[in-house]
Amino acid sequence: MFIAILLLLLGAWSLAATLNAIRPIRQTALLLPSMFWSWFVIGFAGQQVVFQMIIAGLLVWWGALEHPIGWIGAGLLVISWLGTAVILSRTRTSGKIVDAALAKAGIERSGPKVPFWRVLLSFPFRGRSVEKISNVPFRRVAGHVIKLDIYRDKTDRTDRPVIMYIHGGGWVIGDKREQGIPLLHHMARAGWLGITVNYRLCPGVSLPDQLADVKAGLAWIREHAQEYGGDPSFVAVSGGSAGGNLAALAGLTENDPTYQQGFEDGDTSVDVAIPIYGIYDVMNRLGAQSTQFVPRLMEPIVIKAFIDDEPEKFHEMSPIDRIHPDAPPFVIPQGDRDSLAPVVEARAFRDRLEEVSKNRVVYMEFPGAQHIFDLGYTYQSAQMIEGVLSVLNDEYARLRR
Repeated sequence: MFIAILLLLLGAWSLAATLNAIRPIRQTALLLPSMFWSWFVIGFAGQQVVFQMIIAGLLVWWGALEHPIGWIGAGLLVISWLGTAVILSRTRTSGKIVDAALAKAGIERSGPKVPFWRVLLSFPFRGRSVEKISNVPFRRVAGHVIKLDIYRDKTDRTDRPVIMYIHGGGWVIGDKREQGIPLLHHMARAGWLGITVNYRLCPGVSLPDQLADVKAGLAWIREHAQEYGGDPSFVAVSGGSAGGNLAALAGLTENDPTYQQGFEDGDTSVDVAIPIYGIYDVMNRLGAQSTQFVPRLMEPIVIKAFIDDEPEKFHEMSPIDRIHPDAPPFVIPQGDRDSLAPVVEARAFRDRLEEVSKNRVVYMEFPGAQHIFDLGYTYQSAQMIEGVLSVLNDEYARLRR
């Protein structure tokens, strides 16, 4: 009886996980737990099924099917695995999504592929070919020494184009060591200089202070990248979630002295912006975010103002309101199951960019992908990384022609 109950619990858990992955909960209280659970199930669907099959096989071997409850558990497992098969079939279209986005922009795939063994292991091991230089100071401000990490291959090259990554965390948490690592590792293996920056966090500061920190990072790269084998003539900026918001803003406000106090003459131009599941409207005008997004996060903690009293501060930090004809080329990777950065905002941002900007807009919408889908190596994140590398290689080649 006890073994049968264990099989029932396994089946119920598996089915609940699959249903949550297909349709994540968006209520405020369960938003974050549901998102992380959904991300794990979607990103590692195949590995989970194999693990569950092993556990279920052991339970059956120990007699779980000798009681009707065990058969119910087995039935729930089968249903959940069918749902997982649907998830896998959707995620396996990611390669075609990237190919279509590149073809629309007239770009061919280029650069090394992400090895399949990395997708199987999932964890972003750096490998022997890439070295990391940690905690290089790039800004001193308001009692803070802000630092960055550098990733590069172990060669004596001096012409590596540069990509800077900005971590997410809702502007209130996070660190340069935690996010964007698969992308930076692969870019380094492909001959790029990868840099990930920290910035001051809320509520100690408020937007746009973080944007100023990011811009200080860009100015430092333009001035010092060559010391680390980089080519400062080409700098792309990327980031995820809140970091995607900052990456988009950095691309849309280049060399704006408003955000460059103390380094007004620094070059903060961006050659390509790659916001990944970014926040493009901090006012939630489409109503896609949680109803508590503005009153509990943006107003009291991040921007420290009321929309009704100072709407200009919110427009200023909404990338969708900063688009202009001379915006740099944009690559916009987005998952259509994203709970924290809803896909409708990404689509609206893309549409506005395509309407106004004179430069490329490459949009990659990954079916079934949740927030932070690029935290480790998955099939979706591998395809995204290869697509981003292809666009950046093409843009860098165009610059050098």
